[in-house]
Amino acid sequence: MGLSSLLLASCGNDPMPQTAPPSEQSVTVTSDASVPSNSLRNAYFGDLHLHTSNSYDAYLFNIRTTPEDAYKFAKGGTIQHTAGFDIQLKSGPLDFLAVTDHAEYLGVLREVHTPGTPYSEVPYANDLFASDRKTIFAAFRRFVDSMLKSEVLPEFSDMVATRSAWEQTIEAAERHNQPGRFTTFVGYEYTSLPGMRNLHRNVIFAGDKVPELPFSALDSANPEALWNWLDRLRNDQQIDALAIPHNSNASDGTMFESTMWNGQSITPAYAELRARNEPLVEIIQIKGQSETTPWLSEGDEFADFELMTSYIGDVQKITKFKGGYVRDALKLGLEIDNEIGANPYQMGFVAGSDGHNSAGPYEESNNFFKVGVLDARPQQRGSVPIPKYADWDAAYADGWKKPLSSTWGTGGLTGIWAESNTRESLFAGLKRKETFATSGPRIRVRMFAGQNLNNADLGTEQGIEQAYRSATPMGGEINHTSDTAPQFRVLAIRDTHSAPLERIQIVKGWVDVNGSAQEQVVDIACANNQPVDPKTQRCPALTGSVDVSTCAINQQIGNASLQAVWTDPQFSANQNAFYYARVLEAPTCRWSTWDALRAGVAPNPKLPVTIQERAYTSPIWINAHSTNNSDTSSR
Repeated sequence: MGLSSLLLASCGNDPMPQTAPPSEQSVTVTSDASVPSNSLRNAYFGDLHLHTSNSYDAYLFNIRTTPEDAYKFAKGGTIQHTAGFDIQLKSGPLDFLAVTDHAEYLGVLREVHTPGTPYSEVPYANDLFASDRKTIFAAFRRFVDSMLKSEVLPEFSDMVATRSAWEQTIEAAERHNQPGRFTTFVGYEYTSLPGMRNLHRNVIFAGDKVPELPFSALDSANPEALWNWLDRLRNDQQIDALAIPHNSNASDGTMFESTMWNGQSITPAYAELRARNEPLVEIIQIKGQSETTPWLSEGDEFADFELMTSYIGDVQKITKFKGGYVRDALKLGLEIDNEIGANPYQMGFVAGSDGHNSAGPYEESNNFFKVGVLDARPQQRGSVPIPKYADWDAAYADGWKKPLSSTWGTGGLTGIWAESNTRESLFAGLKRKETFATSGPRIRVRMFAGQNLNNADLGTEQGIEQAYRSATPMGGEINHTSDTAPQFRVLAIRDTHSAPLERIQIVKGWVDVNGSAQEQVVDIACANNQPVDPKTQRCPALTGSVDVSTCAINQQIGNASLQAVWTDPQFSANQNAFYYARVLEAPTCRWSTWDALRAGVAPNPKLPVTIQERAYTSPIWINAHSTNNSDTSSR
């Protein structure tokens, strides 16, 4: 099950071998003269989810690179993939990075594999690194069973390797943190997997003050225990941190439930505990997007995007979608708020790679993928036929099945609007949820809601200043006491390394008079000044944006930027609601098509040929229950 299936199935019979920051506007200088600051905030891009050889699974995938290598890669440098080729970002360095290795058995596999250490003497040490997959699985099954039971293996209970790897994680982050140029966050992954259902979180610390050891799923698989631990750190040791759920798409409906862990109804105390410690959610990464699915959003024709419908690392199919996707969770949060006056699912959006190569691919044309030796080659990930088959027809006629990794994407990036590229400023942006998520390209998008936004052009300093002064940015909440509908202004700017933009959409969720949450998707800005169809509320689709025989992008199709002001014609001051923007690029080649093109073969006919990269803003919430006399809050 799980990782074992990946180990046994992903590689056939092969043996396992032992943009620069955006230009600053209105720059002023803080007390640290080396760090520029912009009161109108810049967009900074980075990854809050990345693994190195300190993760038990990455080491098993033959990864030997370290947090040092991860920061080198994120800064634009070249590192070597375990399969022997160099990897480097084409679109320039990132602005920030968090290395988030699994807390469970952190650093243990390296010590087991190092001759002369006490851990190398465990009876199954050699089996973990055998050439036979079944032998590896039999040895590794001990770790899987341990995590399913949430009980540490006694031979590793002294935590020596974990302490050493945690210190390495902290030291690397401190060495590479360069305020104003590149920001590092100390972090780790909490890997709860009851019944192999994904309840994983990334824990990100605000600064250099961190606990002696991370709280792991071996301490408790119940996320409520993690949140209580974070509260204690904050209150007793003044250590601030937040947890970010990820891959809710693989939770089989258990990430965002309508009950607490014990099965009882959600209480206000629970809702506040969760919202306080999990203000964000990872909406997209290599293992698919968790925004929504066609099964939950029948009226959303763009919901069929980078879908992963199996358990992580397994062929077992997901059977429950409700409770596993973010849009549905936001709607559930409104319903719960209506009942108890507290919302556990008022989450902003981020993205990550979940790369296990000490590097995230992010770019469709530059995809070196996720799990080391298991998917380093196109044949291993189903984009090029394996040598025994002349073409795809022969492969499928012989009963060949495409690997799980063929459904994966290239991961995503988090965007944060912040005054400066420092831990303090970026973490504040995370906490106030002034964040956005992209499927990889560095699309910049920002959204405000309020009154008198018709003249607040977000492409100008004056417009941004007006918006911050009189409106609420994404991630915020409007305590609405007026019958006047707010205006939503959205600006999206393309990534010059990717494709022009096709459209901006608004996704709305609200609770109807019967207490049931509803949703709607409307287009508000179209490429080439095309109007939105008033009947379908959709833009015309762009065609001819990419030549799939060469993957060349037609740069004349689509827009460099899109901006619109929209007012909800069905707005009701008596309804709790949320609104977020989704921005779509013109179609481009998917990574699998790039693989096929370079290999000189036809693309796999059972995989998408093109993709529409996208970005999502954090929502803005309308709180209709508030008695606050102010029209805006949480600015």
